[in-house]
Amino acid sequence: MKNIVVIGAGTMGNGIAHTFAQSGFSVNLVDVSQEALDRGLKTITTNLDRIIAKGNLTEEQKAETLGNITTFTALQDAVGNADLIVEAATENQDLKLKIFGQMDEFAPENCILATNTSSISITKIAAATKRADKVIGMHFMNPVPIMKLVEIIKGYSTSQETYSAVAEMSKTLGKVPVEVNDYPGFVANRILMPMINESIETLYNGVAGVEEIDTVMKLGMAHPMGPLQLADFIGLDVCLAILNVMYDGFKNPKYAPNPLLVNMVMAGKLGVKSGEGFYDYSESKKAEKVAKMFSK
Repeated sequence: MKNIVVIGAGTMGNGIAHTFAQSGFSVNLVDVSQEALDRGLKTITTNLDRIIAKGNLTEEQKAETLGNITTFTALQDAVGNADLIVEAATENQDLKLKIFGQMDEFAPENCILATNTSSISITKIAAATKRADKVIGMHFMNPVPIMKLVEIIKGYSTSQETYSAVAEMSKTLGKVPVEVNDYPGFVANRILMPMINESIETLYNGVAGVEEIDTVMKLGMAHPMGPLQLADFIGLDVCLAILNVMYDGFKNPKYAPNPLLVNMVMAGKLGVKSGEGFYDYSESKKAEKVAKMFSK
C-alpha cells in the first residue's frame, strides 16, 4: 500500500496525514473547504518545525513530508488510486455512514476503507458499503505523530487479510497495533470515558475542585495529565458523543453523561478548541488557569 487518502483535516486527520507523509507515503488529504485544508497544513508545518527544533528531523525531511501531501475538496477526485482510505471526520454516525457510502462508490474495489472512529460500530459502518470484508477501524491516539498506539478494530465481516495488512501498515508508521473487538468504545474509551465522566461527577457533587481532582490523579495515579484537563484536550463535545454511543449501545446507566458535561457542551464550552472548558485557554493552550465558572 503506497497511496493513502485521509478524509478530514482536523486534529486527528492532519495528524494521521502527517504521520503517513513523514513515513514516505503519498497522501491525499480531503476536506470540504480549502480553508480547513490550509489550517490542517499549517498545523502539520508547525508540528514538523517542533520536531526539527528537537533535532529529530531535518529541513529536507520536512520538505519531503509536505511534498508527499496533496489536498482535495472533492472526495471523488482524491480516491481514484487509493490503496487505503482513513476516514477521520467528526464523531457523528450519520456523517460517517454517508462518507463510507461515497468512499465505497468511488474507491478502487481492492481499496481498504478504515475509520478513525473512537466508539462507533465498525460493523454498522461496514454495512454502508458493498465491501464489508475490507472495512476496519484504525483508532489513532492524539497527538498522532507522537502516540504509539493504534487500536485495530475488526467488524463482524472484516477479513483476516484486511486486518493483517492494516496491522503491518501500522508498524511501518512506527506504531503498535492492538487488535480489539467491535463493541461500543472499544478498549481505550470504554475505560477512559467512564473515568472522565466520574471526574466530572466528582466536580459536580462538590467533592473537590478542578485542580484538586487533576492533581490527585496526576500525583496519586501517575497520569501525565488530569482527567479534566484531558477532557478539555480531547474536546468535551467528543467526550459527550462517545459516552452517548456507549450509553445507547449498552443501555447501562454507568455510561450516562453527567449533566454538567451536557450543559457545558450546549453552552459551547468545549475545552481547548473553544478557548474554555474546565480550564481557561484564552491566554495559553496549557491548563494553567481554571475557568471562571469553577474558580474559587
